[in-house]
Amino acid sequence: MLLKRLTEASGVSGNEKEVRDIIISEIKDFVDDLKVDKIGNIIAYKKGKSNSKKLMVTAHMDEVGLMIIDIDDMGLLKFTTVGGIDKRILVSKPVLIGKNKIPGVIGAKPIHLQKREEWKNALNIEQLYIDIGVGGKSEAEKLVSIGDYVAFDSQYIEFGDNLVKAKALDNRVGCSLLIKLIQEIEDIEFYGVFTVMEEIGLVGAGPAAYTVDPDISIVLEGTLCYDIPKLDEHLIPTYLKKGPAISLVDRTTLFNKDFREKIVKIAIKNNIPYQFRKTSMGGNDSGKIHTTKEGSITATISVPCRNIHSPTSVMSKEDYDNTYKLLKSILLEYKEGEL
Repeated sequence: MLLKRLTEASGVSGNEKEVRDIIISEIKDFVDDLKVDKIGNIIAYKKGKSNSKKLMVTAHMDEVGLMIIDIDDMGLLKFTTVGGIDKRILVSKPVLIGKNKIPGVIGAKPIHLQKREEWKNALNIEQLYIDIGVGGKSEAEKLVSIGDYVAFDSQYIEFGDNLVKAKALDNRVGCSLLIKLIQEIEDIEFYGVFTVMEEIGLVGAGPAAYTVDPDISIVLEGTLCYDIPKLDEHLIPTYLKKGPAISLVDRTTLFNKDFREKIVKIAIKNNIPYQFRKTSMGGNDSGKIHTTKEGSITATISVPCRNIHSPTSVMSKEDYDNTYKLLKSILLEYKEGEL
């Protein structure tokens, strides 16, 4: 299954090759032009019915993770974060290190040895280490190196009421949707762009948008979901099973109101459930895309994901399917010149 392959691949920001190779293998026979730019973005082009407005659909390939910064005399690995990770989720997590995917476990001082005041605070990154099961520094250096990337070791699992648990749903879910769109859409001209290093500052989006120079851009994402009890409804950014989330505003973009309203009308017209993303926290590639050259009108459409930026994100397959239905409906309207 495509989403399983994508989420179980390692692709921490700046190290997206494994993910990029999967994507290229999936889309190369369905596009008319495909190139990888100097920093690793995939820019694919599909010919079709010409349109006065150039459309770009994007998804970022990278995920949050870690990087090795030191190896101590015991062979334990010290690390730093790559992208936004809550340090409270790190202790005891299994990880895979470097291109050979050396298994390791994130460790810390046992709670039995901690002072009572230490219990009250999350452990700092400096207090953590990765244990790869070796007896000393020289043994560790045969397996890993300073600068190696570290990805969470987490399997794709379907469970419960049509839900999925996996790492990197932000944003392999967007990659999967865009791959499917490229494979299935015919006779509609658009650019499909897969960007690098979104999680460390929207790095790939600017150069990609500069190359394509789109009039209209749709950003596909896996976004935060926090639909828990005893929280005021207006504070819940998105819900599982209520459909694709359409962004209003985030840290980097005030999304185009007219374009958003057109998307809502398309959803209503096609009986597709939808919701609004009700928080301004976070940002995505639109932050760079909408200000490139003369600018691009942008919208972000996301699949809600619980526990985002962790090894155990959760999404609804219903939301995934409805997001794809909405995307197809938008492109059909674009084909008819209605956008």
